[in-house]
Amino acid sequence: MTVNGEGSTGDSKMKNCKVVVSRDGPYLVSGNLPLAEKIIVSDIEGTPVKWEEGRHYPDQEKYDLCRCGRSANKPYCDKTHTSINFDGTETAIRKEYAEQAHTISGPGLVLTDAHAFCAAARFCHRAGGVWKLTENSDNTKSREIAIQETWDCPSGRLVVWDRETGKPIEPQSELRISLVENPREDTHGPIWLEGGIPLESSDGTGYETRNRVTLCRCGKSENKPFCDGNHT
Repeated sequence: MTVNGEGSTGDSKMKNCKVVVSRDGPYLVSGNLPLAEKIIVSDIEGTPVKWEEGRHYPDQEKYDLCRCGRSANKPYCDKTHTSINFDGTETAIRKEYAEQAHTISGPGLVLTDAHAFCAAARFCHRAGGVWKLTENSDNTKSREIAIQETWDCPSGRLVVWDRETGKPIEPQSELRISLVENPREDTHGPIWLEGGIPLESSDGTGYETRNRVTLCRCGKSENKPFCDGNHT
């Protein structure tokens, strides 16, 4: 059940795009990928309910994004990682999503959940939580909210599947990179890759290409290069 960006509507001009994790250094981005902020909007109780577009950065064919969290020119790298001896060792398990996910079955939907990819965006808690909503997915409203909550999950930890067809229900994502911001919590979240952007390790091997991926940009993750919520 690999989720490999089947819903992507990426521009053909960016078909050669990719992100490379450099050894103890920045993310090397190529292919003219657009870069912008995405802001978490929460309700009065502090529960995230939607995304808003934030600042858009100038288009560039190539750019380097800070991975250590200490650059004075964020989100771009300024080589601070060299002076602080940043340890960017990639520690993520090289198993594909389907191998790491467990399954919750409902009457209309099936939810797969690979907790190792969690970036703590917390959209999954609304209206009782996506797990309960999946179990009640014979209810039209529960089904709609469950689908929206999985789509709002930037890391792709959560994927919802149509029980009848067995196919993933994924958002039609453009190829783009977003910087997650949470002003209510005063936190700077991960780097969000959308649309099936190829991700390459510093050793030259590729990670599984997924429609939604979040990368650590604070330097604190214990699941590098992926975000594990330690920025919160």
